[in-house]
Amino acid sequence: MSDIITLKSLCEELKIDPCEARERLRAAVGDAKANPELAKARKPRTPWQWVKGSSAEKEARRALSN
Repeated sequence: MSDIITLKSLCEELKIDPCEARERLRAAVGDAKANPELAKARKPRTPWQWVKGSSAEKEARRALSN
């Protein structure tokens, strides 16, 4: 089974507040042209999590680092 990275672990790594991170991710998912993989990976009412090393994870990191 592939490794999963959660929003909690990403927030700890990047040292950002999870509430602010969710806000940024929601905004990034809303812009599907800029973040197509992140938008495809997002399922409503499910935890924010990605397969480690996936393009969706990279887009999430980029959205959180801005």
